[in-house]
Amino acid sequence: MESEASNLGPSGKAARVRSMFAEIAPRYDFLNHALSLNIDKRWRRLVVKRVVNCLQRPDALALDLCCGTADLSLELGAVARTFGVDFCHPMLQIGIKKVRRSALPIELIEGDALNVPFADSMFDVVTVAFGLRNVDEPESGLREIYRLLKPGGRCVVLEFSHPQLPVFRSLFHFYFTRLLPRIGRAVSGSSFAYQYLPDSVQAFPGQMELAALMRTVGFSDVRYYNLFGGVASLHRGDK
Repeated sequence: MESEASNLGPSGKAARVRSMFAEIAPRYDFLNHALSLNIDKRWRRLVVKRVVNCLQRPDALALDLCCGTADLSLELGAVARTFGVDFCHPMLQIGIKKVRRSALPIELIEGDALNVPFADSMFDVVTVAFGLRNVDEPESGLREIYRLLKPGGRCVVLEFSHPQLPVFRSLFHFYFTRLLPRIGRAVSGSSFAYQYLPDSVQAFPGQMELAALMRTVGFSDVRYYNLFGGVASLHRGDK
């Protein structure tokens, strides 16, 4: 199911990122799973493990921001009623087909992660997977998440990060900045998307910086977990 919202921001970065995802939408799922050797699926299941205790009540609600093609929304929807929000229509169209096949209690909405069309303190859980670095200001994104959470609710951010081991960091940097853009360009046909990926990760706060930013916004009991040596990280915090 899909709803439309009129809160899509006009910012330059937002317009570029939306156009980029629209271009690669048909190959997005294939590339995600292939380039990560399906590890991204395991990471999304870890997100659900970190929030499942917050979704035990029959009326619990989850929100998946920057939901893309709804992979994480589907994992959450198996536990509780879930809303997914994304600003890229072609990505949502793919997600809608997957949601319909699942018959899970999930609704996808086209909207801006910095101006979500829901009331304050509405959700028990808010997640964002590989999307916070795509918003104009990560701090603004975290403040919007905080607004949407009920007191006692939990935020989980899954995002690419910075590998910690020096030798592995060097090898991964070569793959991420040299090989992956070429593979992504060859398969997706986009010369921008898979160069944007490493560039945006490099510009995004590291693990400790993101944890500090979450505390600044007001989250308590903030913790983070490095995944695959720090290639990605999972941050959680409570309201």
